[in-house]
Amino acid sequence: MSAVLRKLPLSVQHVFAMFGATVLVPILTGLSPGATLVASGLGTLVFHAVTRGKVPAYLGSSFAFIAPLTLYVTRHHAPQQAVTGLVSVSIVYFVFALIVRAVGFDRVRRAIPSVVVGPVVSIIGLSLATTAVTVDASTHWDVAIVTLAAAVACAIAGPRALRIIPILAGIVIGYVYALARGLVHVGQAAAQAKWIEFPTFHAPAWSLAAVASMAPIALVTMVEDLGHMFVLNEIIDRDVTRDPGFGSILLGNGLATLISALLGGPAETTYAENLGVLAMTRNFSSRIIQGAAVIAILLGLVGKVSAVIQSIPPAVVGGVGILLYGMIAAMGIRHMIEAKVDLTKTKNLIVVAVIFIIGIGAPQNGIAIATVAGLMIYWLLPDRTAS
Repeated sequence: MSAVLRKLPLSVQHVFAMFGATVLVPILTGLSPGATLVASGLGTLVFHAVTRGKVPAYLGSSFAFIAPLTLYVTRHHAPQQAVTGLVSVSIVYFVFALIVRAVGFDRVRRAIPSVVVGPVVSIIGLSLATTAVTVDASTHWDVAIVTLAAAVACAIAGPRALRIIPILAGIVIGYVYALARGLVHVGQAAAQAKWIEFPTFHAPAWSLAAVASMAPIALVTMVEDLGHMFVLNEIIDRDVTRDPGFGSILLGNGLATLISALLGGPAETTYAENLGVLAMTRNFSSRIIQGAAVIAILLGLVGKVSAVIQSIPPAVVGGVGILLYGMIAAMGIRHMIEAKVDLTKTKNLIVVAVIFIIGIGAPQNGIAIATVAGLMIYWLLPDRTAS
């Protein structure tokens, strides 16, 4: 029991890291935040079961499907058709999982050189910079700075108990500061929230248009998943695309999305926010992630607790986001250094340049587009001696 209590703050830290983005998707699309949290937790547990606990990743709401989900849930008032679209996404995942297992990931991996992997890892973090700074931190810069400074101080100079939970400590300190500033308003929302709220199950209703609008996006999120796995490999110094294998990772993500769809939630994807927590804490236990999943399920069912967490000001989220997303960007640079990528070669420099600008500048699906562009440049341009 004492071991569980020691790990509880670490799990809570992962919950805070994923909470804002995971809940934002249902708020934007008209889905239920409570159902989304329950689906996220269950999806993560299923993912860990499929990958045999060898991939310490958390699965939350995918932003790639916001447009079609908004169309069918909010505008057409047809959540059952949205379910059909998301089920088709899971089927695409299953098919590609079988293909990867049949062909072998080694062939896939050889086609993706380090000069592409490094900058793709970096833009996963950098693409979130606008959210952290412009959307969140800029709402109250003093709150964001206090939160960021507290997290950094705890990570570097804090006692051991705080060094393992610097993100959680930063959020708590930032929240208290924001509360003192009068920026936290939780009383009315908590009073109106129910104690127990169960998700609503939705039976799929056939819609070819919904399938056509969502199934192709699965190709984008699979590329994003691959990028996240490259980040995770750098953090934990182990190749999860080999063990348990990228096929298992795709299968787990597909099952998570299927479960989420039937519960009335959005598509699921591995979360860069939680990878940032892993990089900061250096604690890679899958049990901790699984604990976070259980907490997410409970939060989705307990409306009043969920209301309190949703009262965390955006500036607090932005403060820790600056640190988390920056850590991911730095991991990509480290990968290129360790792989000895030669940026004096024009071809390599062009690949990195194109990936950075497209990945950060593209309004939608920039990471996937940048990855494809980088691979095309690398393999189509001459001088195959580049790193």
